[in-house]
Amino acid sequence: MLRRECGGNRVALCAITNARSGLCGEDCAFCAQSSRHAAGAPVYPMRGVAALLAAARNARAMGAARFGVVTSGRAAGRGDVARVCAAVREIRRMGGIIPCASLGEIGEAGARRLKRAGLSRYHHNLETSPRFFPSVCTTHRWADRVRTVRAARRAGLQVCSGGIFGLGETWEDRVDLALALRELRVDSVPLNFLMPVRGTPLGKRRPLPAREALRIIAVLRFVLPRAEIRVAGGRELVLGEMQERIFAAGANAMMVGDYLTAKGRTPGDDLRMLRRLGLEAESTR
Repeated sequence: MLRRECGGNRVALCAITNARSGLCGEDCAFCAQSSRHAAGAPVYPMRGVAALLAAARNARAMGAARFGVVTSGRAAGRGDVARVCAAVREIRRMGGIIPCASLGEIGEAGARRLKRAGLSRYHHNLETSPRFFPSVCTTHRWADRVRTVRAARRAGLQVCSGGIFGLGETWEDRVDLALALRELRVDSVPLNFLMPVRGTPLGKRRPLPAREALRIIAVLRFVLPRAEIRVAGGRELVLGEMQERIFAAGANAMMVGDYLTAKGRTPGDDLRMLRRLGLEAESTR
């Protein structure tokens, strides 16, 4: 099995915090945080360093090896980068968990600042194929996302980039996304499955069948045999009692805890699932 050959029985766990929520000016059709939709997502400004450090401490207690600071909005401003740099330095001093960030579009200079502060990995999803992307978002281009991924890579950061499935894309779109991620040599590939949110353009779309989601995981593993295939948002809704099968399908990483605007499964349930399957959570300790 490709997953076992690449990572043995270790599973890389990560957790995230929604560091700034809502009021995003982009029109991504799946997103509850867009100001163009009426999804009723929480709205609050950028959280302070102390709050981000507390969230990192909580993620460490869950068993996560990585902790991601995520902000709403299209681009990372200088103030956002400065605050996240300060938080990253504190998280590094605390130890026991690796800091990552997802701050939207960023240039190489900003990415280098984050790298110098101790950031390990930058996250920026491509979301879907270049052909299908205009059906999902019209306020920026797929090429803009690729530019951010390349800037983070040039700055010496690892890159976490994947997509969201169940938007209405075809299998050709899914394969094209996988091939683009392979060409960009991404380190981690988060696979999200649409959780329809009322008030968004895709709010009435039916979730993917569980077996189709498992096939998507298998295809991404085949195309990207050395990357972390990280199952993230929507796994509880789409996979239900079949969540254990993500590892047989090829996943070797998983997001734990809550998502940006939706509840996740309890970390205890996830850790018990790993033990039951004879798998172990990767540790930085």
